[in-house]
Amino acid sequence: MTSATLDFYYEFASPYSYLTAMRITPLAEAAGVLVRWKPFLLGPIFSDQGYTSSPFNVFPIKGAHMWVDMDRLVARDGLPPVTRPDPFPANGLLAARVAIFLNDASRPSFSRAVFQAEFSGGRDIGERETVRQVLASLGHFCADIMAEAEAPANKDRLRAQTQEAKARGVFGAPSFITSDGALFWGNDRLEMALEHAARLAKAA
Repeated sequence: MTSATLDFYYEFASPYSYLTAMRITPLAEAAGVLVRWKPFLLGPIFSDQGYTSSPFNVFPIKGAHMWVDMDRLVARDGLPPVTRPDPFPANGLLAARVAIFLNDASRPSFSRAVFQAEFSGGRDIGERETVRQVLASLGHFCADIMAEAEAPANKDRLRAQTQEAKARGVFGAPSFITSDGALFWGNDRLEMALEHAARLAKAA
């Protein structure tokens, strides 16, 4: 039997990516699935779809429902009440660059901490100081990491991962892709994606 893997594409401005980031680890461990955390940028993908902002802004009735839905889901999941980022969507560029620079072991905890700062702490993740404080809270050497994260080679890594997501059919966040290329979209499809990944590994 081969090991089960799941690629988790997430965007720091995405409310539903926040929910997934906060619950994916124990669910994946229970399912025996290795999760590969893949930060990317939705902006270029939305632009290709003709959007100049989040669809939750483009369609106000959809956005209003999303925040009601978020309130319900954080209560269900035992998370703190949601603080709506201002502005929304938040600028997650620096956070994404830092996340993709960090190694596989450090990326999940940093990503969760950024999401918590944004959606439960009311912090502006577009501010360098917010990202610096998140790194410091996790014991990282902030100045070195932030400098490396903004180096041209790392910027290219984030661009490449965004293009990879687009090439694999990702159109929103969170998205999950299994080893056979099957794509599952949305926080409410996480369990289904994990089950599919585990089933593939057992059949191999």
